[in-house]
Amino acid sequence: MSDDGSTTFGRPWADLPRELADHMRPHLDEVADDMIQEIQTKVREYDRPGDGSYSGTLRQAVERVLHYFVDRVADPGHEPASVTDFFRAIGRGEAGEGRSLDAMQSAMRVGGMVAWRRITEGAEAQQVSPRTLGAVGEALMQFQDELAKAAAEGFSQAKAAVAGEMQRRRKRLLDLLFADPPAAQEAIADLAAAAHWPLPRTVAAVALGRPGQDTRQPAFPPDVLADLTRRTPSLIIPDPDGPGRAKLVDRALAGTLAVVGPTVPLMEAARSIQWARKTLCLVQRGVIEAHDGVIRSVEHMSTLILFQDEGLITSLADLRLAPLSHLRASQQDRLAETLLAWLQSGRNANEVAMRLHVHPQTVRYRLRQLEELFGDQLLDPDLRFDLEIVLRARALLADNAGERIIPQAREAVGDSAEVVTFRRT
Repeated sequence: MSDDGSTTFGRPWADLPRELADHMRPHLDEVADDMIQEIQTKVREYDRPGDGSYSGTLRQAVERVLHYFVDRVADPGHEPASVTDFFRAIGRGEAGEGRSLDAMQSAMRVGGMVAWRRITEGAEAQQVSPRTLGAVGEALMQFQDELAKAAAEGFSQAKAAVAGEMQRRRKRLLDLLFADPPAAQEAIADLAAAAHWPLPRTVAAVALGRPGQDTRQPAFPPDVLADLTRRTPSLIIPDPDGPGRAKLVDRALAGTLAVVGPTVPLMEAARSIQWARKTLCLVQRGVIEAHDGVIRSVEHMSTLILFQDEGLITSLADLRLAPLSHLRASQQDRLAETLLAWLQSGRNANEVAMRLHVHPQTVRYRLRQLEELFGDQLLDPDLRFDLEIVLRARALLADNAGERIIPQAREAVGDSAEVVTFRRT
C-alpha cells in the first residue's frame, strides 16, 4: 500500500521496465492477427467475412489498442484521450445500431486473453521476473477496464440522446393530437412513425393534477404518450378499452389525481382531453368527489353537461329560483334541498322524508311553503325540469364556500308561512 492509502493495483504502469516496449513492438502485427482471428472465431457477431468495412474497423480497433498499450508501457504518462475517445465512439456506434455492448465486451475479453498468452510466452523467453510479469498483468487488466468504461460512456450518451430525441418527438406528437382544429392526418402519421408509436384506432386522454409533496413520477406503459411538463400534465392512452387496459392504467396512475377522458377515435383526441380537463377542474373545485383511484369523465357526464356553461346555469337559476331570493340563506338551503328531493322522488312526501332523514310532517310543512312561493310553476313539467337542473347544480356546489347559484337573501323572514297542500298534476 502506498503512503496515500491506495494500493499499487491501478497504478502498475510505473513498475514496468521501459525496455519491455522495445521487445513488444516487433511482434504487434502478429499479435493483431492472432487477436482478430480468435475474436472472429469465438464471437460470432464479429465473424463477417463478406463485410470488408466491418473487418477494417475491427483491425483498426485492435491495432490502436495494441500500439497504445505498448506506448504506455514505454511512457506511463502517455495521454490516453485518443484511444478512449475511439472506444467512446465505438460505444455510441453500437447504441446507434441498436445493439448492446455484450459482443464488444466479449471481444475485449478474448483479445485480452490472446494478449496475455503472447505476453507470458515472451516473458518466458526473455526471463522476465514474476514481479514484472504480475505488473504487466495488472496493467493489462486496468487497460481493459479503461476501454470498457469509455465504451460504456459512449453507449450511455448515445442512448440518452436517442431517448431524449424520441421523447421530444412524442411530446410534439401529443401537441398535434391535442390541436384544435386537429392537425393533418398525414402529419400525425409521419411523426408517429418517427416516434416509433404505432397508430391506434382509439385513444383516451388523461389530465393529471399537479403533484404535491410526493414528486415521484408514475411509471407509464411504453405505448403511452406523456408530457408531464405541460400546465396540465397530460397523457394519451392507446386502445384504452382493450383487454386488461383499464387495470393497467389504474395501476400506473395509482396515488395520482388523474382524470381519464372519453374513448374517441384517434383524430378526436382533442375532444377527449378537453373533457378530461373540465372534469379535473370540477374535481379540484370539489364539485365532483375525488376518491381513491382514477376518475373517468364518462361517469360524470350529466355533471359536465350541467357545468358546461355556468353563466347559463346561473341565469336560469336567477329566473327559476327567484321565489327563494328574499329568504335567509339558511331558509334557501332547507327549501332548495327539499324541493330537489321532492322532484327526484316522484313528488312523494314520505320518500322525501326518508331521503332527508327528517319527519314527514316537517317535509309537508316545507312543501306547503314551496307551493306558496312557486305557485302554479310546480304544476308545469317543463318548469319542474328547469328547477331540477338548477337545484342539482346548486347541490353539487353546496360544499364550496362562496359558490352559490341562488342570490343571497335580501330580506329576513320567518318560516311561518301558512300551511297549504301540494297539488299534483
